[in-house]
Amino acid sequence: MNSNLSDFIKSKRKQYGLTQVDLSQKSGVGLRFVRELEQGKTTLRMDKVNQVLSLFGAELTATTLEVKS
Repeated sequence: MNSNLSDFIKSKRKQYGLTQVDLSQKSGVGLRFVRELEQGKTTLRMDKVNQVLSLFGAELTATTLEVKS
């Protein structure tokens, strides 16, 4: 996972005045998961990431990469 995701989550959480505990409770994921997500852990369950992102009106999606020749 890209640090952009962890930065996005942390920024949104702070924007809404939520603690990590608040975010875990409101999204239905564990506190440990929220901490790992914000720390940029590279192996996370996408369904849980989307649970958190849904609070902020966002979700993970596939994106076509630009191929450099």
